[in-house]
Order: sequence, then structure tokens, then C-alpha cells
Amino acid sequence: MEKTWRWYGPKDAVTLSDVRQTDATGVVTALHHIPNGEVWSVEEISKRQAECESAGLYWSIVESVPVHEDIRRGLDTRDGWIDKYCETIRNLAECGVDMICYNFMPALDWTRTDLDWPLPNGGTALRYDADAVAAFDMWVLERPGAEADHTPERVASARTWFDGATADEIDRVTRTLLAGLPGSEESYTVEEFREALAAYDGQTHESMRGNLKYFLERIILVAEEVGVRMAIHPDDPPFDLFGIPRVVSTMADAQWLLDAVPSPANGLTLCVGSYGVRADNDVVEMARRFADRIYFSHLRSTRREEDPESFHEAVHIDGDIDIVGVVRELVKEERRRGDEGPRISVRSDHGHRLLDDLTRDSTPGYPLIGRMKGLAEVRGVELAVNRGLDGDLA
Repeated sequence: MEKTWRWYGPKDAVTLSDVRQTDATGVVTALHHIPNGEVWSVEEISKRQAECESAGLYWSIVESVPVHEDIRRGLDTRDGWIDKYCETIRNLAECGVDMICYNFMPALDWTRTDLDWPLPNGGTALRYDADAVAAFDMWVLERPGAEADHTPERVASARTWFDGATADEIDRVTRTLLAGLPGSEESYTVEEFREALAAYDGQTHESMRGNLKYFLERIILVAEEVGVRMAIHPDDPPFDLFGIPRVVSTMADAQWLLDAVPSPANGLTLCVGSYGVRADNDVVEMARRFADRIYFSHLRSTRREEDPESFHEAVHIDGDIDIVGVVRELVKEERRRGDEGPRISVRSDHGHRLLDDLTRDSTPGYPLIGRMKGLAEVRGVELAVNRGLDGDLA
């Protein structure tokens, strides 16, 4: 499998020279300086390619071309934004970039409450505290109807968290939720976030699926035409947030999406850490069932806590997810495709901050050493799986 590394461009604290030393070969990046929804020109794409190639790497995957909020909300203005999205797909294809990872998470992208949660070994991890999120929703954001969206048990435990939190802790959680984590399209003040949520009033899971299908029916035709594969990333975390329906959270959601537009260009990013937050998602079965439409995989693991809606980023080969089983299914699919089939690309993700990571600036979730450790672990699993399959075939 192709080993890749997410890089946030020239401002990333992890340089391309650093990436080269991890033994990754493909760069996963995006043109974050271009405003959300606007066309990525051939000139700008070529500049980023040249940056990667000057370091002995190449731009393998886009993560992400942002989906404009008007598209997600199904507004009358969406066609113009979809036209721009299609033009970007064509321009990427013209430059030889043939895979786009994207998401359909409304208002907020991926979400955490703690960016440096202490681990027993002295490192730190990303964490999601369900009580802190519920407390923010009800008593900081003061979203209308918020209390009705939480169980009585959650309201009670969130109240305990809120009453015991200091002003600094509440401010930290607020900033972490609203500032926009890496790759996010938006950042907000509390009032701006209220307005962003209000724009989704009346949306249901059915209407959000309809908005996604409308988008897919337009872009997949273009992707087919120019030889680009679209690989949707699941919701992170994989459940509704702040009263807005999320529709790429479960095995059933993935099956619906692939059936809605049944084209080889319409595929999945199997982020096992995101899907695996839910105990009802069997990620090994997902890797098996959707194997022929998986083009990209984030091979990280998460661990659910005593409160099953709270979780933290685990060691890549530990946590609640059978990474060995997932890699085995992906390797089997790679062998089935052969040399002529589309590649399967993987990357480590949301690494722990370890050793020198703790003393250097890094993008939250994207330290150098922690991700390199995760990549090394995944490479070892892949080697063992291949040796095992060779033995099976002998």
C-alpha cells in the first residue's frame, strides 16, 4: 500500500524534508490559502506539486477540496458552487492528481475538546469529552432546544462537569471547539456559531442525504470523465452534533452513499479511527464489504472511555479497533486489484505528541514523531500480513 503523509503546506512545522525521512512517498495536502469554494487554478496546483517534487516526494492525494456550506444546506445557490468544485476536479486531473478525500460535515469539521490530554507514558493525545461538549451546547452556546437533544443522564453529568470546571477550562473547551482544527473550513465566535447552526434549522437526516446525493450526482460524472476518484471521509465524531444531522457515520451510511451513485469514482476514505468510535461499526467488516470502493485509509485507532461517547486517540495498533484485521482486508483487496488496479493509499493520523514533539510547535494531531511511530507500526503490520498471506498461498 502507498504510504502517505499529511502536510499543511509551507507553514507546516513539519517540513517536507522531515516527511522524506519518515519513508512516506506520497504527500496528502490541500490549497488551504484559497477561500472555501473558490476554484483551484492549474497554476496554484502546479506550484504545490513543484514544492513536493523538490523534496523528492509527490502530491498523491488532496485532503480536502472543501464543500461549500450552501451545498451542504441545499440552497438555491449551490449549483454555482458545484460548478466551481467541478472545475477544480478538472484542474487537478489536468495536473495528474487523481484522488480527492473530502467530507460532508456540516458547520463544524472534526471536533475535539482536548488537544494535549496527558497519557500515562508522558506523551499527550487528542480527546473528545462528551460531557464538556454537552455543557458547552447547553450553557455556553445556549442553543435553543439543546437540553431536549441530550438524555437526562447526559444533562446531569454535563452539569457536574460544568459546575466543577474553572472559567479557564470552559474557555479552553470553547476555543478548541470553535477555533477550527486542522483542515477545518471555518472558525467561529460563539455568536457566529449560533448563526451557522440556525442556518441548518429544519434539516433532517433525509434532507441532508438528499443534499449529499445532489452534490454527488454532479461531481461524480466529472470525476469519471477525467479519471479522478472521490473518497469521502466519515464524520468525526460519527454522530449528530449541536442538533445538526450527520450522514456519513455508520456502515449503513457508507452503503447508502455507494448505492446512491454507483460509480467506481464514488469511493470511501476508510478512517477507521472515526468509524471505530461507534461500537456498532465493525470496521473489519466494513473493510471487507466495501473493499473495492476503498481508495484511501487513515489507519489510526481510538479508545472509548467509561462514558462510551467520550474517547481519545489511542496507539495506532491498539485501542478499540482491530488494525491487523483491517490491514489484512486492504492487503487482500490490493492483491485482487493487481498492478493495473487503482492503488490503495494509507497514512498515520492524529499521532500522540512524544519526545521532541512536546517541545516543538506542531499542528494539533499532526506531530512528527508520534505520526512516524504510527506509520512504522502500520508498516510492520502490513509486512506481517503479507508474509502470512504468502504462507497461506504456499
